[in-house]
Amino acid sequence: MRDIAWTSSEEGTPLYLQLARSLREHISSGAIDPGSALPSERELSEMAGLSRVTVRKGIEQLIEEGVLIRKQGSGTFVARRIEAPGSRLSSFSDDTRSRGEDPSVVWINKSYAQPTEEEAAALEIPANASVARLGRVRLAGGEPLAIEHAVIPAQFMPDLGALGDSLYKALDIYGFRPTSGIQRVRASLATPTEAGILCVKQNSEVLRIERKTRIPDGRIVEFTRSVYRGDRYEFVTDLKQI
Repeated sequence: MRDIAWTSSEEGTPLYLQLARSLREHISSGAIDPGSALPSERELSEMAGLSRVTVRKGIEQLIEEGVLIRKQGSGTFVARRIEAPGSRLSSFSDDTRSRGEDPSVVWINKSYAQPTEEEAAALEIPANASVARLGRVRLAGGEPLAIEHAVIPAQFMPDLGALGDSLYKALDIYGFRPTSGIQRVRASLATPTEAGILCVKQNSEVLRIERKTRIPDGRIVEFTRSVYRGDRYEFVTDLKQI
């Protein structure tokens, strides 16, 4: 990493914000690769000629912006922007493992219940049918990235005990892995509860995703609403000329 040394020329701008801008530019230019560890506060202080208090505040600013992430006991790292394929039906767990990271889950709710009127309509099932209602926080490398609330007709998920970190893997066991679907993505702001769960600031940008998937015979197997961190995720779709 090149030295971060400069003569302050932004009158009225706090030094820690000037440091944050310089670090941001270093990262954008490729001087520090995504996923790489940031030099220690002491090293950055020597490079920039600033106090460690100022360096610490500059780093905290970039952590709040999602540019950097802090891993307890390991240090501070440049956050990776995750490019999720927008045109391929895949699971969070599969995508995470394909990036060389370990997926994990924290369960909020896992139970059978009757569907709401909206859920029954979305799943195209009778109002008195039984569904598996699944709420969970999805993590990669121990970092919370998404909150998912899924509703599955109980006939496709007869044993909640078989459900691990991957819903699609569990559905596959019973022969009901989805093969097609529709997904809608929109921008939004995190609620106080969502911000606390995802470890971001209130009103941070998030992506709200609604997904309905089907098995080969056309039956809807999944109705899921998710909230993904906007500072970490980009949904990318290949475009082809018709």
